[in-house]
Amino acid sequence: MDLIAMFYLNTKTTIEVKMEEVVGKLWDKWLTRQVSTDFPDSVIKLDDIQSQLQIFHRSLGGDSSKTFEPCEPRRIKTKRSTMQKIAGSHQRFYLAWQNESTLRLPPHIALFPEPSLNEFLYFWSVALAAFMPKMTHWLCDNQQSTAQILAKYPGLKKQYYQLVNAYLLTRPNCDTLDPVNSTNEQNIQLALKGEKYISSLTTTVSQPYPNMLWIYPALVEDINKPASYDPNDENRKKTASKKEIKELKQRKKAQYVDEEKATDGLLMFQAEALSTWTEQIDLDRSQSENQEDDVDQIAKDMDVINLSRQRKAGAAGIRFNLDLPAEENDDLCLGKGIPLPEWHYKKNQLIANVCNLQVMIADEIAPVELSANQQTLARQVQQLLSMLAISNRPKKGQLTGNEIDLDAWIDHYTKPVKDSNQQSFYIDNQHKYRDVSCLLLADLSLSTECYVNNEKKVIDCIQEALLIFSEALHSLADPFAIYGFSSIRNNHVRFHIIKNFTMPYDQYVRGRIARIEPGFYTRMGAAIRQASQILSEQSSKDKILLLLSDGKPNDLDQYEGRYGIEDTRQAILEAKKLGLTPFCVTIDKKGNDYLPYLFGHMVLPLFKMRVSLPKYYLKFMPT
Repeated sequence: MDLIAMFYLNTKTTIEVKMEEVVGKLWDKWLTRQVSTDFPDSVIKLDDIQSQLQIFHRSLGGDSSKTFEPCEPRRIKTKRSTMQKIAGSHQRFYLAWQNESTLRLPPHIALFPEPSLNEFLYFWSVALAAFMPKMTHWLCDNQQSTAQILAKYPGLKKQYYQLVNAYLLTRPNCDTLDPVNSTNEQNIQLALKGEKYISSLTTTVSQPYPNMLWIYPALVEDINKPASYDPNDENRKKTASKKEIKELKQRKKAQYVDEEKATDGLLMFQAEALSTWTEQIDLDRSQSENQEDDVDQIAKDMDVINLSRQRKAGAAGIRFNLDLPAEENDDLCLGKGIPLPEWHYKKNQLIANVCNLQVMIADEIAPVELSANQQTLARQVQQLLSMLAISNRPKKGQLTGNEIDLDAWIDHYTKPVKDSNQQSFYIDNQHKYRDVSCLLLADLSLSTECYVNNEKKVIDCIQEALLIFSEALHSLADPFAIYGFSSIRNNHVRFHIIKNFTMPYDQYVRGRIARIEPGFYTRMGAAIRQASQILSEQSSKDKILLLLSDGKPNDLDQYEGRYGIEDTRQAILEAKKLGLTPFCVTIDKKGNDYLPYLFGHMVLPLFKMRVSLPKYYLKFMPT
């Protein structure tokens, strides 16, 4: 009987809980429908007309580099009805705003029952943004921009006043407001109609009802920086997390908080005051298992996020210190650095002096000899390369040949005394020669530390490839150079000299190859530009830039993503204009996603290099 009673009680409790959930959902759905002021059937989404809005913005003289993105709901403390307070609605509103780089518009508009009015509201906000690139006074600037638009484009007057008449019906009734708020509302409505110019509103506890027909000040520029804030303090720079929050694609208002307060000190309290009745009761307090979801939800609910300048990121500082080797263990720096440009794909231009390339060389090296296996592989590569890049050079003044040398015959004929034994009147076009210069550029970023298989790392494969190629090129007497690169943001691009074109190839060059260690990041554009400049100064007919890398460009700053890929692609195009032949050998199995965009067909997987070298070499080596 006890079991039956317990089962009955549990079943009854479960049914009651489910009924509460069902009733709660129905109540929430009904209440939301009662207080909602939108028209879902007439909604217009920003994504559907964003391209049209950008064209319209530029046609009105707006900044062509400005991007369009959805805005976040902004909290406005305004008068609400009782039902709205119960439902918790009408506290946040989607209000258009802009800064120097971005125009933020509502992700959707369903304010009017007519879709045409909702669509025109988008275009009107864009027009205001084009005529008001920088806001100094919210009331005055919006009114002045509205008058300028209607005066310059009279065709918009009819649609604008239709929008205003429909919008005024959605705003609060002045008779239901207190005298001060009623006066403010009347002034705003008259300003929208163009019947009155207002320069200020009376300050009240609540704010005026949001004006969807005006542009609001930028949300993220209202930051109160403490006096101790230093934007150039490297120890306080924070790096953003790589995790992408799919749902939270919004910007938040931020304010800096100075934690150095005069009231900081020892907190005194009575220990017996900590105990409460709830702490003495044995309760099963449920906790959320996924804390990251809670963090995302908290960020959504917060209107202002406080940023501390005093609390340093310990993990970031430790990582920064570990990344930088001690000066006595690092390579020798040559000079203060070389300023190099970088391609900004959004501006579609090459920005000068963005990168600082630091030339370095290892000063303490031990001689290294090739192993027997490496010598065998080098001879195989030498045999393959010896059959390629062979050009015909005409040799004049020969006793035999396939073409008559008229210059030699005329010189012989005009001589007063002719020697019948020196009748060399032919050109030999079958004389073959090699005229090739090669620069090997190795990626030495930290990603090369990972393993290719259970035995070798990526850096081991790069070292072996450099040793084999350099031995083969030396045997062919081809001029060649070897450099390595890595980076720590744009102000420190490390460019290691392993062998330049004037250095002799010996066991010390092999020692530098064996000494290379992975570290830092992959800023390819600057390294390719410097290598292209060095290679272009060679007098050889054929100049080959061979890049050995394990992945796509990346760095701690904006170089991650499309910016780095576009800059690298532009550097490759610049190398081709200099008459160079860029070629990439990669170990990245996902390289087909981006390498053909950078190098075209000049890409060869490193694990196929030994068996496919002639086939791929013929694609770029002249015959």
